[in-house]
Order: sequence, then structure tokens, then C-alpha cells
Amino acid sequence: MFKGIESILLFSENAHELADFYEEKVGLKLTNEFMMEGKDEGYEFKMKSGSSLNVLDHSEVKGKNKNPQRMIINFEVDDIEKEVKRIKKNKVKLIQDIYHIEGYGHIATFSDIDGNYFQLVQVRAK
Repeated sequence: MFKGIESILLFSENAHELADFYEEKVGLKLTNEFMMEGKDEGYEFKMKSGSSLNVLDHSEVKGKNKNPQRMIINFEVDDIEKEVKRIKKNKVKLIQDIYHIEGYGHIATFSDIDGNYFQLVQVRAK
């Protein structure tokens, strides 16, 4: 039986730079830095609840993501308007401004410096 998603691994040609982006521009809290086999850097961002995001070096990852729509990370927020405004102020590339999906909530889509898409979501009250 599966218990849930323990973490999301996001690989990069330059994990340090990508981790800095998520910490400084997006506002995630960096909770751990580590080395893998003495050469590849790793950075962990634990969320208030749920899975963690790990940004890691990978020798076979080069350049920008050519298919960013394939997998998108959703970060749940309490106040989407406030968070979108803050991230826009940090000059993060906006893909789709806030829109509504009936029965789910509100979403805004951004791109990180590697070309990966991530979304802020504010789900409807249950």
C-alpha cells in the first residue's frame, strides 16, 4: 500500500543556482543542504505539510526544460493574490496569471530559471 509522495526530486545542471531561485525568488524555506557521493549538491525544502522538494545536481541534465508542461509542481498557499504579487515583484516569469477552476480553486503558473513550470494554488475551503 502506498502511503503518499515522500518527496519530489527536481534535477538541474546547476542545483545551487536553482535552489537559490526557489529560496530567494519564490520564498521557499531551505531546510537542508547535502552532498551526494562527494560531488553532487542537493538542497531540501520541507513544506509545512506534505512532501518536500529536493533540488539536485544531475550530470545528464543540460540546459532548459524543453517540455515544462509535462510535470508541474503545485505549491499550496493561503492567499494566492498576495503570493502571486510577491513573486511577480521578484521578476519571476509568469506563464498564466490567476485563474479559477470550478470545484477546485485558484491557480497561477510560473517558470523557474531552468524552464520548469510551478504553480501556486489556493484550493477552495472544504
